[in-house]
Amino acid sequence: MAQQDVKPTRSELINLKKKIKLSESGHKLLKMKRDGLILEFFKILNEARNVRTELDAAFAKSTEKINLASAMNGMVAVRSTAFTAKKSPEIQLSGHNIMGVVVPKISSTGIRKPLFERGYGIIGTNSYIDETAEAYEDLVEKIITAAELETAMKRLLDEIEKTKRRVNALEFKVIPELIETMKYIRFMLEEMERENTFRLKRVKARMRD
Repeated sequence: MAQQDVKPTRSELINLKKKIKLSESGHKLLKMKRDGLILEFFKILNEARNVRTELDAAFAKSTEKINLASAMNGMVAVRSTAFTAKKSPEIQLSGHNIMGVVVPKISSTGIRKPLFERGYGIIGTNSYIDETAEAYEDLVEKIITAAELETAMKRLLDEIEKTKRRVNALEFKVIPELIETMKYIRFMLEEMERENTFRLKRVKARMRD
């Protein structure tokens, strides 16, 4: 009950106006961020679609090459050749910033190798083995690129959803409630002013009497 009797002040109204202005400014900036993130997401999405098409083609090609190599050399020989690799590829993971969102940057070394660095001897193998190795090197590169893009898309989507929730909260809850409170305080101040004016008139009238 005591809280209901508290009279609003003009300083409260001024502070409320400042809050509304700050909230509207934050709302505008968040909308710009949301729209920018969406644009970046669709850029990466288009790139990811192209990479996915290339990945499917690389997978089909590598499957074709290993089947052909197995038919010409035998599966045991192909597997034995695969185990001769002396050095495994290395993956380096870093990050870069897209409008405040850190997305992964994946780089690799040692995936594509010259013929003499693949580990198997040139004598005793044929071009089918070489073509299979090359096809799988290409496939691994496409997998790494696809993983980088799809992880970036997921992080951007998460940030877009967070930003959308904040935009909606400001637009449909925070700002309307602040405006309603401001209207109420303004109304109460006007009522208080009318009451004070009425009292002052009554006092003056009594003084004249």
